[in-house]
Amino acid sequence: MRTPPLPLTALTACALAACATDTGSSVAGSDTVVDTIGDTTVVRTLSGSLWGAEATLVPEVSIGELEGRDEYLFGSIGSIAVDDDLNVYVLDEQAQHVRVFDSAGVYLRTLGRRGEGPGEFGSAEAIALLPDGRLVVRDPGNQRIEVFGPGAGRTEQWGYNSGNMYFGRSPLVTDATGRTFLSTRDLSREGFVMHIVVFGPDGTPVDTLAEPSSDYDAPTMSAMGESMLLSRVVPFSPEFLWTIHLSGHFLTGLSAEYRIELRRDDGVLRIERAGDPVPVHEEERASTREFLEGSMRNTQPDWNWNGPPIPQHKPFFYELLAGRDGRIWVRLATEAYPVENESYDPEDPSSRPVVWREPLRYDVFEPDGTYLGVVAPPDGFEYYKAPVFDDDHVWAVTQDELGVERVVRYGIEVAR
Repeated sequence: MRTPPLPLTALTACALAACATDTGSSVAGSDTVVDTIGDTTVVRTLSGSLWGAEATLVPEVSIGELEGRDEYLFGSIGSIAVDDDLNVYVLDEQAQHVRVFDSAGVYLRTLGRRGEGPGEFGSAEAIALLPDGRLVVRDPGNQRIEVFGPGAGRTEQWGYNSGNMYFGRSPLVTDATGRTFLSTRDLSREGFVMHIVVFGPDGTPVDTLAEPSSDYDAPTMSAMGESMLLSRVVPFSPEFLWTIHLSGHFLTGLSAEYRIELRRDDGVLRIERAGDPVPVHEEERASTREFLEGSMRNTQPDWNWNGPPIPQHKPFFYELLAGRDGRIWVRLATEAYPVENESYDPEDPSSRPVVWREPLRYDVFEPDGTYLGVVAPPDGFEYYKAPVFDDDHVWAVTQDELGVERVVRYGIEVAR
């Protein structure tokens, strides 16, 4: 069974232990201040980082090919997971099965297939691993979690009622105690209300949690079609974000400011970083508005802007993520640059001759709030397909210029 590590360098551990006082003090050798306010520990990074320089991701192992054996050809990768031996599990949504590869990228076996029986999938969309090595698969098509292992050929089925076979793009999450967290619709309430069903290690539902929320409501716009109401958040508006940490607690943050909170058994860890928000270029704002107007008019041809203006600054971050080692990863908003759109179609009102791209960047924090630094992934890194973070490695789905998907293991390398 995996014991969740809380990695700290000797310097960091000593520094934080020495300065976690009620009055607040500066961490020796860094620009970080730690305060204890009631049951809340505030770790605020004023400048600098433990790494001291931007880190990059260096490819170590690549799984997937343009041509070759079927085991290495992917149709559409939906989700990935990694175990303690660095074996990689890949859910191919098109094939509806999970392929397993060893740490060197060599194919080992296939789990599951299309169907309704034990060990089969109706529409599997997300996978995760329990601490004892069992694979759990969210399958809304069969309205159950399919469980593989322990041992070859063993399966279990944990049923749930999602209402109209609700499909979601959120990752399936497990914690260090063996619980599985399933986001689904709350059928006891009207409207589109989400909740989280918590399964114990034996598949018994042990709790039902409301999704975290705040008093903040992101500004939206709406368009009315013949049979549907389309609602969109105003671009670059702050949003309330959350995920589930390895500890089983919620990690939350409102991206209007750089403040993240992790609920813990002994209180709250609040992580803060000083800095200014990234500006939205005037041309970027205009291009974004033009694209959105074209998209909304596909639903309502006479649609006019009915929301607040696009902000002049971006939120501080777009996404919160948790690693297998307890580290916290924050996908940042960055300054965009214009790129010619090779797929521009002048006949399509939602197509634009120029698109704006934001370089992908992550801030990384230790489980105690120590700021390690920023990581710059390479081109082709598909952030929206739930990368796996573990210590100094990252596994991610990538796509090349030919559209070929692969799973790549990267090592984190800091420039010296």
